[in-house]
Parts: sequence; structure tokens; C-alpha cells
Amino acid sequence: MSVDSNGINSRTHALNAAIHPPTVKVERPNGDNAPVSDFFGCNTFGLAQMREKLPKDAYHSLLKTLDHGKKLPKETAEAIASAVKEWSVAKGVTHFCHWFQPMTGLTAEKHDAFITIQSSHHSELRVIERFTGSQLIQGEPDASSFPSGGTRSTFEARGYTTWDPSSPLFIIEDESGKTLCIPTVFFGYHGQALDCKTPLLRSVEVLNTNACEFLKLIGDVDVKHVAATLGAEQEYFLIDKNFVALRPDLIMTGRSLLGSSSPRGQQLEDHYFGSIPTRVKNYMQEVEYELFKLGIPAKTRHNEVAPGQYELAPIFEDVNIAADHNTLSMEVLKRVALKHNFVCLLHEKPFAGINGSGKHNNWSLSNDKGENLLEPGTTPHQNLRFLAVLSVVVKAVYDNSAILRAAIAAPGNDHRLGANEAPPAIISVFLGSMLEKICNDIEEGKSAKATEQQIIDLGVGKIPNISKDYTDRNRTSPFAFTGNKFEFRAVGSSAIVSIPMTYLNAAVAYTFQHAATVLKDIMKTKPNRDEAIMEMTRMFLKESKTVRFDGNGYSQEWRDEAARRGLPILKSTADALEVYRDKKLTAFLSETRVLSTEEVMSRYHISVERYVKTIDIEIMTLLEMTQTLVIPAVEKQLTALATTQSTMSSSTLKKHHMSRSQKLETTFEAILSLHDELTRLSDTTANIHDESARMKKLAAEVQPLSVRLREACDQAERLVADELWPLPKYREMLFATSLC
Repeated sequence: MSVDSNGINSRTHALNAAIHPPTVKVERPNGDNAPVSDFFGCNTFGLAQMREKLPKDAYHSLLKTLDHGKKLPKETAEAIASAVKEWSVAKGVTHFCHWFQPMTGLTAEKHDAFITIQSSHHSELRVIERFTGSQLIQGEPDASSFPSGGTRSTFEARGYTTWDPSSPLFIIEDESGKTLCIPTVFFGYHGQALDCKTPLLRSVEVLNTNACEFLKLIGDVDVKHVAATLGAEQEYFLIDKNFVALRPDLIMTGRSLLGSSSPRGQQLEDHYFGSIPTRVKNYMQEVEYELFKLGIPAKTRHNEVAPGQYELAPIFEDVNIAADHNTLSMEVLKRVALKHNFVCLLHEKPFAGINGSGKHNNWSLSNDKGENLLEPGTTPHQNLRFLAVLSVVVKAVYDNSAILRAAIAAPGNDHRLGANEAPPAIISVFLGSMLEKICNDIEEGKSAKATEQQIIDLGVGKIPNISKDYTDRNRTSPFAFTGNKFEFRAVGSSAIVSIPMTYLNAAVAYTFQHAATVLKDIMKTKPNRDEAIMEMTRMFLKESKTVRFDGNGYSQEWRDEAARRGLPILKSTADALEVYRDKKLTAFLSETRVLSTEEVMSRYHISVERYVKTIDIEIMTLLEMTQTLVIPAVEKQLTALATTQSTMSSSTLKKHHMSRSQKLETTFEAILSLHDELTRLSDTTANIHDESARMKKLAAEVQPLSVRLREACDQAERLVADELWPLPKYREMLFATSLC
């Protein structure tokens, strides 16, 4: 550990800097007293701006493209591009980019200037701002370095980005300038999806089609559109960047690979919803201002359970826009953090021994009248519709629980799922006591005729109470009904939400299609439509009953019960990713045309490769930290102990001192032995060429061994003198922020 001329080590310097951070002035857009409504969405160019700026013909042409999926005429594209350029340049924008979401877990962008060269008759070159319809609609990045999972040959480097007109254009501004970002899809030369957005848009389309068909069958004959909505709560940690600079593990992996838990963690339960530290609140305010300018409706901010952990929650939006906005929010959280001398950690489990971070996906369905299909209504028909749609969603989760588990699989989430702050890796559905009773009564045939009186007697006529009084929030459930939506709690904090939402949308769309077929068959023998609907609902609830669970998902009893029920128990990412290889389990994706069989397998290969690389980076970082930081610190302590012991004359004192030395020597021996063993095992695993076999060995053998090495190093941290330990400790990283 480095020491300056005054004998102060780098850890102490970092602590001093953390508790005396520089003051960061947060400037509110449009002045200190301006309401949010004055500047909300000022850096976005969506339908409202297009309606104002475009000629009527061009605007209506765009609406036809959005409503009917027709190709955007060239003249319309040119009109939009002209309006976008004028708006952007007036705001000081110099560059534009196609903003897309390749399968890297991040976003991508290539910036081009708003200029072109114009020659005069005197051969002088003149620069002018220019932006064409073709530049707006389509770009051609080099796709060779983006993961494709084998969907194209290495020499097929071409990829295309195409504008998604359903998502607003936006301006990203920072100290270096302003850039216009155009949300786009990304696909290969042969049309294969190379991103996370394309499958999501496909799932939105098929969900709309199949849900509308089903709703018309049950009596909503005038329904024109059904959309999935999403509100994605985002949890994150804030750590002073002076500490992060001294932690190779946080820099390389986003989580602490070493670190003994501090005596105080979250056991006092005083951080959750506690007073927000001034420095953090200052950061949160700037984050919100940036999000408001981007049209992102950030609604809630608060302290989370763990020290140093916080949450941001938005208002519900269309699932495609919400997915874009969540991805943008993560980028803003990280970018603004650096300005405030923080690092924002989005890893699911950055610190052992305290809560990790999730991203609770609040998902629902609404029709073109603005009615929430998962919200009980005020009439028997609306409540019958609610029960029918509910049964479809529950059956969709039951039938496709394995792929939904795969959708949330990630190395980081493995550390979080099943811990005390997150639901288990077993997918189950929680409905709440009142709704569970109603479903049980339906299954038992207590509403055989489905007359209005029987629906009321069943309790369905009083269902509006569910949203307020009868649904607890079971935090141990990965998929819980919470009044008028389902909360997919198992999604990890670093996840791109497009992936789990794509699979959920596709599963529900596929089940809506099946439900329509079943209902048509029932109606052949039961001409009373309401009775037929109730019969279909009863059938679906019976078939999916085993996925419903309202108890403690953390308990061993539930794991045993889930096994008896035959539910998929996929404990790790290595187990869950194998689901992609089961064509029967993924058939609904290809049958709904959300993902082709080839595209499904590409996601398997990409996920496995990402898992292997992530674990490899973690293991190499852990080995390096042990070798270059931990071992030298222990050696210094042992040397100091030996020197001290040689000067002692008291036999009693020598005895106690020897005990201390022996304890550290035993720990040191374990560190050296485990370091060598992990090095050998890691080298052996690296030579396994089969990607699936390598992933499984990393999960089954390498990671458990790395945990043992960590435990030995953490024991050393508790034995080595504080002044000799080179790494910032948990107490410093997690609690220093609360001191300022």
C-alpha cells in the first residue's frame, strides 16, 4: 500500500476525500423556480413535437406507419429529417447517432456530424448542416465486433440500424457537447435480430394481435389495441470514487470479490426509507433533472435496505418506451455519479452480507380505452374479463416458467436470487389471499353458470377492493400480483429489461391464442358466452395451479414442495441457460415469430460466452488481488509479529502472542494453498473447448473454490493491522457517504 511523505496511506487519503467531497452545484433547468412541467421532455422529439413541426400530410403518413406497420414514404422521411435537424441544430447539437441495444448488455452508438461538403463554382469547399431522410431511417455500422451467437459468418460484417419511430428521438448533453440519438433496431444482412429491441417490438405486435382476438371473443367487440405497460424500479449503490480507484475488483467486475463484512451492516434496519444524505440527494436531484429533460417520468427516490443502496422508480409507460427509458436511466445514473465523485454500481450483488439490487418490473396490459385489463372493474363483465385475462397470464407463466427463469439468468443475479432480499430462482406466482380464494372457488365449480348473481356471490363483483386491501406484497415471490399489475421481482438490476419483457409478452401472447381456440371449442357446446368464459378460466386455473404459491419462498419447505409439484428448479445461470437448447420449451417464441429457432440459439451461445468471460474476469482479478495485495499485507503483519515476539520477556505474553501468530499463519497457509489450487483449476478449465461444459465446470467447481479463497482472505483482513490492509473496507465504502 502506497504511503506519502507524511506517512499517510492511500486508504486514509481516500477516506478523507470521501468525507470532504468537492461541492457540486446542481443547476435546475429553466431556473431554480421553474416547475418540472416547464422543461419535461425538452430534449426529446416525439409525436407531440412532430405534430407541431411537420406538415399535416407528413404527420398523418407517419401515424399510418405506426398504426399499420406500413413503410415510411421517402418524402415523409425527408420532412421528418428536416424538422429534426432544425430542432437539433437550434439546440446546439453538432452530431447524431443511431442508438441501439446490441446483445452486449450495453448500448451502442456511432456519431456522425451534421455536416456535408458543398462545392462552389470557384472550387471552394463550403460546409453546411445536412440531415437526410435516409440518414434518419437507416444506418450501416460494422457489425463484425458485435455478438451474433453464430447467426452469421465472421466475414459477414454488415449490420443495419433502422429507426424505431415509436420511441422518441432524444438529445444527450454533457460537458463535451450535445448529440442527437435516434432509437433504432439492429439486424444482420439476412434480417436476423442482432439486438434486444427487435424481439421486443415483435412481441408487442403479436401480443396486441392475439389479445385483441381473445377480447373480441369475450365481448369487447370494439377493442382496437392492447399494449403491455411497464414500470421498472431501479436499485443501485453509490460508492465514493476514491474508494473504487483502490479496488481492482470494483473496477474490473462491478462487485467486491474480497471484503469482510463490517460489524454494522443492515441489521438495525435504519437505512430503508431513512433520511437521504445531502450529498446523495444532490446527486438524485441532478439525475432527475436529466431524466425529466429526456421525457423520463422519474417519480420516486428513496434509501433502500442496504447501506449505500438507493432506488429510482418511474411512472408506467408503454413497454417499448419504458425499456428504452430504463436503459437510458442506467446510463444517466452512471454518468451523473462521476460528476458527484461517486461510482454507481448496478451489479446485482456488489457487497456480500447485505442486500443486493434488483429491478422490479411492474407489468400490466391496457386497451385503447385506457382500461387496465389486470385491474378489477365495476361491473360483472369487467370482472369476468379480469379473471379471464388473469388466468391467461398465470397459465403463461406456468407453461413457460423455465424460459422466464432463463430470461433473468446472469452471473450477477446468481449471487442475489434466493438471498434474503430477493425471490428464489424458482418461478412461482403470488395472487394474494382474496384472489387466491376466488380462484379456488372457481376451480371447485362454485360459479358453474356464471350468472350475474353468482359472480357477485363469488366475490367477483367486489374485486375492486383487491387493489387496496386484499393483496399483500409477497417479497419472496418472483412474480407477484400487486393490485392491478404483476411485479416480476426476479429481474436483476443490471439487466436490459427488453429481454425478460420480450419473453413474458411472447408467453402471454401465445397463451391468448391458445385461450381463443379453447374458448371457441367450449362455445360450441355452451352457447352462453359468460359460462364459456368461466369454463375456460376454470380450466386454465386448474392447469396452472401448481405455479401458484403464497408462502415463504425463502424456506427449504418451499424448495421441497416445488420439487414435488414438478416446477423447474434451475439454481444457477449455468442450469437456466440450458433451457434455450430445449426446442419444446422455446417453441412458443418461434411460433409467435418473436424469435426464430436460429435467433433463440444465438442467444444461448451469446449468454454462455458472456457467462464464461464474466467468471474468467472475476477469477483472474481475484487471483491478482490475492497475489499482489493480500499476500504482501499478511507477510508484513507476520514480519511485524515476529519482530515484536522477539522482544518479549514475559512467557504469558509470548504465549498469547504466539496464539495470534499461529492463527494468522494458519490463515496464510490456507490463502497460499487455495490460491495455487484455484490457479491450477482455472488453467485446466480454460482448456475446455466445449462452451457448455466449460460453463458448468466454472459454476460447479471454480466458483465454489473462489468463495473459499475469498473467505480465507476475508479472515486475513480481520487479523491484519488496519494500517497494513491496502483495500478500502466495507465500513468505509458503505458508510462514509452518510458522514457528509
